[in-house]
Amino acid sequence: MSKQLKADAVLLLVTLSWGVSYLLVDYCMSVMGPLTVNALRFLIAALGIAAFSLPRLRGMTRETRRYALGVGALLAMAYVCVSEGLLYTSMSNAAFLCALPVVLTPVAGLVIYRSRPTRRLLLVLALAFSGVCLMTLTESLRLRAGDLLSFGCAAFYTGDLLLTERAVKRPRVDPFQLGVVHLLVAGVINLVFALLFERPLALPQSPSMWGALLFLAVFCTGIAFVAQPIAQQYTTSAHVGVIFALEPVFAGIAAFFIAGERLTARGYAGALLLLGAMAVMELPMPRRKEKPDNGHSDLRKE
Repeated sequence: MSKQLKADAVLLLVTLSWGVSYLLVDYCMSVMGPLTVNALRFLIAALGIAAFSLPRLRGMTRETRRYALGVGALLAMAYVCVSEGLLYTSMSNAAFLCALPVVLTPVAGLVIYRSRPTRRLLLVLALAFSGVCLMTLTESLRLRAGDLLSFGCAAFYTGDLLLTERAVKRPRVDPFQLGVVHLLVAGVINLVFALLFERPLALPQSPSMWGALLFLAVFCTGIAFVAQPIAQQYTTSAHVGVIFALEPVFAGIAAFFIAGERLTARGYAGALLLLGAMAVMELPMPRRKEKPDNGHSDLRKE
């Protein structure tokens, strides 16, 4: 098995864990508040990784800490939005809307660098906009609160991806240290919000709920956020984008078979359009074949 195939397999498992995480978060929120779930999830992940990698966290630069604060704050707000959104919308809707950074990231790049959109991007935007409307708008053409919060998650996570991309290109920023500290920052911010708005704090009440929370912390957060950048070294960005676009598919399958959740026909149509937008955005387009020269540019010497 080639290194690229192994990397793609790792990223597929990461994506699968993220897809299942919506179901686990929903289960944990039957007893705990969403902010408490986020706080425990990120703090357990960050402190667990730090405990096994203290030597790698020494000598952290000021630049790494500064970027970690920014990235961690954006990640915290993204998860505040999605966990609160799950209270008011379906797991399938939340998963598809939270996968929109696949589309929003290049759009944000266009705005930042003030470049003209390509025809491909315009097609992607049309498909994504149509899909979002079908999945989220009610008969009275109003967005539900949960869908709006899930879209907020996508917006914050787009900012997270762009700032992370900028950070890891800086020579004085260590990507591993950035990864650990930004998880810690996200956990602390969620804990502060939980202490302010969810007092008294509730903890898991059963072994199964503790198991769900630990799976969220260890696999869906700690290992996933560490494995992602390592695996990306051995595969292409196109492969990564397509694999990550499968997250809402896995979430929808888990919601369908485990939670018995069903979308309307219009919802499934919207989900297909969103998947189509992600595929068009990430799959490589065939190059145009160059026309034969017919010998006109190659002058023969007499």
